Amino acid sequence: MSPKLINQSTAEYLASFDKFGIHLGLERIQQLLKSLGDPHQQVPIIHVAGTNGKGSVCAFLLSILQAAGYRVGRYTSPHLIDWRERITINGEWISDRDLLNALNKVEQAIASEFPPTQFEVITAAMWWYFADQKVDIAIIETGLGGRLDATNVCDRPLVCAITSIGLDHCQQLGNTLGLIASEKAGIIKLQCPVVIAENHPEAIAAFQTKITDHAAIVTWVSAAEPTTTGAIWRGFEYSLPLLGKHQLINSAIAIAAIQALQTQGWQISDDAMRTGLANTEWAGRLQWIKFNLNGKSSKILIDGAHNVAAAEYLRQFVDESFPDQRKRWIIGILNTKDQAGILKALLHPDDLLYAVPVPSSATTSPQDLAKIASSMLKTNPQPYDSLELGLEAAFDDMRSADVVILCGSLYLVGEFLAQTIGK
Repeated sequence: MSPKLINQSTAEYLASFDKFGIHLGLERIQQLLKSLGDPHQQVPIIHVAGTNGKGSVCAFLLSILQAAGYRVGRYTSPHLIDWRERITINGEWISDRDLLNALNKVEQAIASEFPPTQFEVITAAMWWYFADQKVDIAIIETGLGGRLDATNVCDRPLVCAITSIGLDHCQQLGNTLGLIASEKAGIIKLQCPVVIAENHPEAIAAFQTKITDHAAIVTWVSAAEPTTTGAIWRGFEYSLPLLGKHQLINSAIAIAAIQALQTQGWQISDDAMRTGLANTEWAGRLQWIKFNLNGKSSKILIDGAHNVAAAEYLRQFVDESFPDQRKRWIIGILNTKDQAGILKALLHPDDLLYAVPVPSSATTSPQDLAKIASSMLKTNPQPYDSLELGLEAAFDDMRSADVVILCGSLYLVGEFLAQTIGK
């Protein structure tokens, strides 16, 4: 066992790689995986990229493949509570012992001249673990972008899926939909099937260029139609447990990806698809949570809503679900995000805002967030120095019909879940 890992927890060990920041590129991860015996070449994968909806698509795919009887790895980011939730088999988090073992293998393979980033370390551990566990198939979500993302190391994915494209991570990916789509399209491989959601014409044009260059087999996906019991896509009816209209497109992407697997001989029945879709769970996204606050049972809606498009989806959901109820927003946003754009998408004049910090050095201060929102609201927004204080204020003197929503950052959602889980 590496001395670093003997004397540190896995979280402390991974935190030691924070200093390398975000540094896109494949050279370091390729060197690391080569030293590990190229585990990524031993795992059949579905590769998923996009701005919004990646996690939901991965959740649908996992549930369907598990219902079909396969042993399924899934890799997602970021985590909400614990690093272990990023790496799962059939929905079960990797154990502390197995994560420690995988990180130890990675530590031994690191070359001093190629110091990896934090994301590359956990990604390499994932590849080693899935290969060691001999999963039947793995669902791999990109971390950032696609072309230069550390997950983009497989030449022959079974199928690639690209969800909706929006303006996010512009510092790394570009400030137009075309540039961002070009980066996401980097997961498309020569003559491989790819499933792509309906998108802005600028994004579609960028995808089409990549598809043509790589002679990829493309399925363009439009949203499913809602029904009284769920949804229907190209004649296939199913239940849809995840909330929000955006799940009509995300579920359709998952179905199209599964159909691409079926054409390759994977045994996945329509019954398995319906069962899997009906049983899908995805924490922290339009999720109702009951919790105890100062001895009282309380209920809150939580959602990441960490970019403008996601914020628009959330606002649409609460308007349709609670058209006549006052909304109380507990919001924290990173300073790397479009704070004004997110707040404009979320807030209406009669709403109340309780601004809180995100548990990150990159948080926007609650005072700055309240200042940005002040012109959007009739009632002055209030800043709070902690999530706990913001929660207490939001639920204080609340009308019975009011709705409390916590959003703006998955890190904030994770902090809330860590504080309330088990209570």
